[in-house]
Amino acid sequence: MRVTSGTHNRYPAYSGVVSSTAHDVELVLDFLNTVDVEQHTDVLDDPVRWHAWLAERDLADDPTRARPVRDGLRASVGGTEAPKPPPVSVTVELGETPELVAAEVTGAVLAAATRLAVLGEWSRMKICPADDCEWAFFDRSRNRSRTWCSMRVCGNREKARAWRERSKLS
Repeated sequence: MRVTSGTHNRYPAYSGVVSSTAHDVELVLDFLNTVDVEQHTDVLDDPVRWHAWLAERDLADDPTRARPVRDGLRASVGGTEAPKPPPVSVTVELGETPELVAAEVTGAVLAAATRLAVLGEWSRMKICPADDCEWAFFDRSRNRSRTWCSMRVCGNREKARAWRERSKLS
């Protein structure tokens, strides 16, 4: 099973072992990547795309409530100051194991992020440092040292840019 599908993330997912957190990772990444810096698009600004995005996940929510949650999570991953999110509704369903569930995307995403944090996986959620990218990705490297969303694209571009700068100085 892939962590992200090709329709939601333009770069191929890591093909290693996928843990039981795959659904949480996919939901959080898809939500964080509703803004695309490179294409200058934001799913939250387009009501048709936003409702289609929600329908694919059987969720509901208002984009004005979702934006501060998304921006706050992106800031949390990127290490910048996060805006205060609105109150969200999450319930605990008791079955064989207790489970956090929510009908709204804000609650579902924050529940998924909380599960990742409790499992010690939140630090693997990263934002590509390329100014023209800023794509969210999940670092599945063993030592958690991945920097770029894609070494073939953003990493290569940055390395080429750094080489050109060093060449000018020589």
